[in-house]
Amino acid sequence: MPSFATDVPALLLRLDPNPYHHGTLGAARSLGRAGVEVHALVGSRIGAVGRTRFLHRVHTPRPAAAAGPGGAPTDAELERALLETSGTIGRPAVLVPLDDRGAIGAARLAPRLAGRYLLPAVAPLLPARLADKAELSAVCARAEVAHPPTVLPGSAHEAARAAAELGLPAVAKWSRPWLLPPGLRSTALVRSPDEAARLYERTAEAGSALLLQRRLPDAPGADWFFHGYAAEGGRFLIGGAGRKERSWPPRTGLTAVGTWLPCPAVEEAAARLAAALDYRGILDLDFRLDPVTGIHHLVDFNPRPGAQFRLFTDGAGLDVVRAQHLHLTGRPVPVPRGGPGRGFVVENYALLSALLGPRARGRARAAPRGPVERAWFAADDPLPFAAMAAGWLGRCLARGAHPAALRERLRTGSARTAPEHAASAARPVTAGPAHPAPGPEGPQHTEPTPHTERRNPCTTS
Repeated sequence: MPSFATDVPALLLRLDPNPYHHGTLGAARSLGRAGVEVHALVGSRIGAVGRTRFLHRVHTPRPAAAAGPGGAPTDAELERALLETSGTIGRPAVLVPLDDRGAIGAARLAPRLAGRYLLPAVAPLLPARLADKAELSAVCARAEVAHPPTVLPGSAHEAARAAAELGLPAVAKWSRPWLLPPGLRSTALVRSPDEAARLYERTAEAGSALLLQRRLPDAPGADWFFHGYAAEGGRFLIGGAGRKERSWPPRTGLTAVGTWLPCPAVEEAAARLAAALDYRGILDLDFRLDPVTGIHHLVDFNPRPGAQFRLFTDGAGLDVVRAQHLHLTGRPVPVPRGGPGRGFVVENYALLSALLGPRARGRARAAPRGPVERAWFAADDPLPFAAMAAGWLGRCLARGAHPAALRERLRTGSARTAPEHAASAARPVTAGPAHPAPGPEGPQHTEPTPHTERRNPCTTS
């Protein structure tokens, strides 16, 4: 194991209200096992994660006097909470945001947090730009990274028309999901023009713009992701590509089962994008493979660790969260050794996906060639798994969950999320690599760049 500056604590920042956020647990275990004192600042109850023995202390901010859309704290409230927590900790700490709102706020506040927290030297407004799904289209165009054809409608009528023109079912996304109120999903499939129009009408409730995207075909092994930690110039000190074997909810949800597999196309796209942006810090990228063209399209950029980041742990225990602590405390980050073939399973989501999700299609996939890490269960830290299992069982019993009812809800469910820069007219945001940069009034109309390559360059065994 590398030599850590164990006199420098870490603060995990999570504003997302999800009490079952296994990424927070993974970060606490990762740094705690390395001998780092781990604190957590959470905007709601800590839930089952709070049972881990690797958390030194959980901090809860005072009730906000003012809150942004969706109940998110304003930058002023977040600054106050971070400074108060720093005073309690008593010495500078490495700050690790674990959701988009926290990453965006921490980057914007970085100059005001100097001397209290150690943060990557990323441009203050860059994380907000990358997490915004409308802005991401233009970013991909400049970096020549493929992105699905995307439309930003300006009315319910335009949303209905765009959904029909893109092809049904189409993917619907809210551009700033961290602003969503409870009850709205950040991503969903719309199966009719009327459904797209009804969803658009919830824009004010959502707090940000609605995007409609062409849905790339489903295929076995189509969903990929990349996690990395980048230093100066967007140079990755650690990184890896993984394949999403199962997700929850199906097709549009979190990774329930994943495998670390080499994929040169994904790895090269991630490196090109990080270098073009001079990105600093941890990132989590989601890709979808078009089985017709063999092209991987970037569909999401998360400027923070993904919940499954522990999949990418090398033979010496190095992961992106540990790499950030080492780098920001002036310690060398070793060259990663080994890791591809590892598996990652989120027990609760994997169970739901196996019971209620679609059956696997295509040829059977090989089992992971390396060790499998579980998101919740750990022999040296069993209480979080017990608390999670008890909580989930209680919820199921309270709601009288029945598989048939859940299947019907999945079949008929629609997106539930938020908007902020609705356009006055439907505007194609982008459709593939190498598009002109947006003008002063926003993205301009561009046509898709045709792709003809049909070879999948990734390892799919």
